[in-house]
Amino acid sequence: MPAIRRADVSWNGDLISGNGVVSAASSHAFTELPVSWAARTEHPDKTSPEELIAAAHASCFAMAFSSDLTKAGTPPQRLAVSSEVTFDKVDGKWTVLSSALTVRGVVPGLDQAGFAAAAEGARDGCPVSRALVGNVQLSVDATLEG
Repeated sequence: MPAIRRADVSWNGDLISGNGVVSAASSHAFTELPVSWAARTEHPDKTSPEELIAAAHASCFAMAFSSDLTKAGTPPQRLAVSSEVTFDKVDGKWTVLSSALTVRGVVPGLDQAGFAAAAEGARDGCPVSRALVGNVQLSVDATLEG
């Protein structure tokens, strides 16, 4: 059975001067987070679709990487993951250009080369990456910590 998640947005006004709120309708984990066009392009004082994509990508990657490492017999003690999503104009149209993942981890029994290779596999295999691939440049910078 498929997992279905829903988010709801209420928007008031035009694009430039308007604003809205986004809520996690399925989990209720967050409600009425403010969003605006200015928050996307000028003043990141509210969330944005790109920040939510970054959150989705970072958390999805962390889960996929943890699973892959565990299946390989080297479960992680800790993974710290971030995603930096770039939003800019291409041919005059606003576009999500890239999601750059950064991961730092403590994984006993694994060397840097193995950690980096596993990170690349998780980058390519996580469901959010698979949704973005072909449209958004994906990268991962992986550092194994002592």
